[in-house]
Amino acid sequence: MTATHDQAIDTSRADARRTQIRTAAADCFRQHGFHGTSIAQISKTAGMSTGHIYHYFENKEAIIADIVAQDLERLLTLTAELRAASNVKAAMIERAVEGVRDNLDSSTAGLQLEIVAEAARNPHIAEIVRAADKQCRDSLAETIRATRQAAGHEDNAATLASLVEAISAMFEGLRIRAIRNPDIDRDGVVRVFRRMVSDLLTQT
Repeated sequence: MTATHDQAIDTSRADARRTQIRTAAADCFRQHGFHGTSIAQISKTAGMSTGHIYHYFENKEAIIADIVAQDLERLLTLTAELRAASNVKAAMIERAVEGVRDNLDSSTAGLQLEIVAEAARNPHIAEIVRAADKQCRDSLAETIRATRQAAGHEDNAATLASLVEAISAMFEGLRIRAIRNPDIDRDGVVRVFRRMVSDLLTQT
């Protein structure tokens, strides 16, 4: 067995442990809030010692940073896939169903709102959240530019920024609706969102 192979196994195990901790922490944050959650609670939920938790994460803030990083990677992958589509606009409209579904998931919504609430109080978490949001906005702006250029639109940075904020607000606002109205008509929202995304992408 080579050293490279051993390193790959160690990395795989470390990734699995980090995922285990991240999942446990997310459950605790949803149930008890960031401040109401202790490392001891996370370790109990994860089924490992507190020492093991600290081996992978310095503190709860580091766990939130890891959760945010995972979400960022997923969103950047999504926008890259959209740009690679043969018809970017059609792909964006079609993938709207995923955005509605994900943001209306009460479990996901609860965790995301808890992170945003902590960012409003904690400058370090705010820095992490805002840095990730900047990358998401830049990638989405590039995606919108691509589809609007294909339709003959030449947009300046301010116009693209406004379109990004409008689309982001639409989807992120669903997180609050998921909590306020858990019986929301998801299929109906998907139909409306598809039209709204189409209208925003084609506006002059």
